Amino acid sequence: MKQWYEELFLNHADAYENEIFTQGTIGEVDFIESEIDYNKNLRILDIGCGTGRHALELTKRGYNVVGIDLSESMIKKAREKAENAGLNVDFQLADARNLPFEHEFDLAIMICEGAFPLMETDEMNFEILKNAAKSLKNNGKFIFTTLNAFYPLYHSVKDFIESNMVEGSVDNSFDLMNFRNKSNLEIGDDNGNLKVLECNERYYVPSEISWLLKTLNFSKIDIFGCKLGNFSRDDSLTTEDYEMLVIAEL
Repeated sequence: MKQWYEELFLNHADAYENEIFTQGTIGEVDFIESEIDYNKNLRILDIGCGTGRHALELTKRGYNVVGIDLSESMIKKAREKAENAGLNVDFQLADARNLPFEHEFDLAIMICEGAFPLMETDEMNFEILKNAAKSLKNNGKFIFTTLNAFYPLYHSVKDFIESNMVEGSVDNSFDLMNFRNKSNLEIGDDNGNLKVLECNERYYVPSEISWLLKTLNFSKIDIFGCKLGNFSRDDSLTTEDYEMLVIAEL
């Protein structure tokens, strides 16, 4: 049986590209470039690359990028976009919990919940972080975004549920015991077929993220507020940030 995140992206590549959260690519890549001092000699791994928006933009700017995703339809779309743009990007079908790379990349990125924190257990989410760390060279850097538990913890559960309701969502509950938000989401695929998915996402507080990354030997960990298309080290994480931006260095 496929998990909800597998069902979501089974035939959703075209619709995905029209989502509001995919519209900040240019500004996000601007930030990523600044974090690696515009060094075109670095190899970059894009984990949960989707249809390749970050990988393609980075490649346009002269970087060597490998993109991986669990979804065949997303990888197919990414390869088509690369071919149409005349870009050479290595897009691979792979599970972020079991990556084939070891000390090969200078930078790993995982933007917009590319994989973490969508898994059904905390252990599986940790495997994603572990595989990202394993893929990096010594002194490598890891940039990713994830769901900020400060948001639902600060706001009342009732207010959180009401504000998080989106068109098509028919049920939603945030569990204060495990920081998981479960919801039923009705979506249409690229063929116009409707389906209801039982979503299950894990929210994290910064101290959890820091502890997990420290166990993986990241020595410098910075966490900021996450603004769509406008990542910045100047944005302190607040209770109003739905996501957090994490920058970690080995």
